[in-house]
Amino acid sequence: MTDRRSAREILALVTDATTFTELPSPPRESKPDGPLGWQGYDASRARAAERTGEQESVVCGTARVAGTPAVLIAFEFGFLGGSLGERTGDRIESAYAHARTHRLPVVPLVATGGSRMQEGMLALTQLQRVAHQSALTRAAGLPQIAVLRDPTTGGGWATLGAGADVILAVPGAQVGFAGSRVRPPDADPTAYTAEAQLTAGAVDEIVPPEELRERLGVWLRLLTSASSEAASPPTALGSPELPATGRDAVQAARAPQRPRAQAYLDAYFTHRADLSGDRCGGTDPGMLCGFGERAGRTVAYAAQTGTATRPAGYRTAARLIGLAGRLGIPVLTLVDTPGAANDAEAERQGAGAAIAEVFAAVASARTPVTTLVIGEGGSGGALALAAPGNTWATPDSYFSVIAPEMAAAILKRPADQAEATADQLSLRPQDLVELGVVRGVVPTRPAP
Repeated sequence: MTDRRSAREILALVTDATTFTELPSPPRESKPDGPLGWQGYDASRARAAERTGEQESVVCGTARVAGTPAVLIAFEFGFLGGSLGERTGDRIESAYAHARTHRLPVVPLVATGGSRMQEGMLALTQLQRVAHQSALTRAAGLPQIAVLRDPTTGGGWATLGAGADVILAVPGAQVGFAGSRVRPPDADPTAYTAEAQLTAGAVDEIVPPEELRERLGVWLRLLTSASSEAASPPTALGSPELPATGRDAVQAARAPQRPRAQAYLDAYFTHRADLSGDRCGGTDPGMLCGFGERAGRTVAYAAQTGTATRPAGYRTAARLIGLAGRLGIPVLTLVDTPGAANDAEAERQGAGAAIAEVFAAVASARTPVTTLVIGEGGSGGALALAAPGNTWATPDSYFSVIAPEMAAAILKRPADQAEATADQLSLRPQDLVELGVVRGVVPTRPAP
């Protein structure tokens, strides 16, 4: 059974006690049975108002969420299925305008079946109003964090939900553009769930209702802490010894016991929140993206975990870098991959375009990007995440135009020439410093 709290109940659940202040509703001249004169519409509204205690399908106001002030837009599904009409659009537009005036993040708490049929195309065009307000708020550098409740379908999902910077969802919620009554008769209902959207890269996190205030509070604190200062590179966690040969460098980077991205993120941040998915239908567990707190300020991160990075991973990283730039948050990237995934499926998923997207995101980043190579730096699949002029390396890493084995094969050398080829490639950390590819080799953290 999914959670079906009312608008007031969800507001009470996620906001700090006694802090919610409802925003005034913009006036609108009433016409009998609405703009289309739909017979019985006024009576339906009256019954909905009596049943829910609300005058419209959204309740908008300001409150603190775990200490951070925000504008909240809570849908009342009991009022005509949480549908959007002209008055709904008025309230949402006013709430967004208030957020921009007072520099507040926006939290839509969505539960809607779509546009209101009794208002026809005038109801559908409210989606354009909502999208415009969301775009203005995005351009103003203010975060939008959506919470998908049950159900989140139709235009509400396609604007307030899917258009948010970060998307949380309650377990089991129906989420999809098609509502339950308009799907194909043979449609698999499990495809229209929050869990399915998480798997498809369209949702960042599934959060039980009782944990929403805490998780929203974490996200709001992280995304409202802008900083113009570049992130410092982490200290190395592995061996402090520089490799003597190219072969040694490759072996150290490929060693199973070498610290990976998860260890670096745990050591670097006091706490963090992960983004998930590329918003295009894919996820890549080999790319960790999100925002964390370091020495009291927020740093965004995109970290490869040592696997071949898939197109969804690159697109997620590009999404992260773009969002950090809009919010004024510096970025840390951790490079560790043998290279981009090069199987047929990766090509079908647009590997080249996805890598190009990350190159462009780093090149045009509006906030400083700092890079640390923590393991393998395999060709363009690794270089895409590297910040020009601000890339560092650990002692147990390497960075190469291509893996030594592949270089030997391309040069038509015997397989036993891979070691000599590794030396010729000048891929050791100290070689990279000498070449000017990296700024320096970071020190290793002392053993406890």
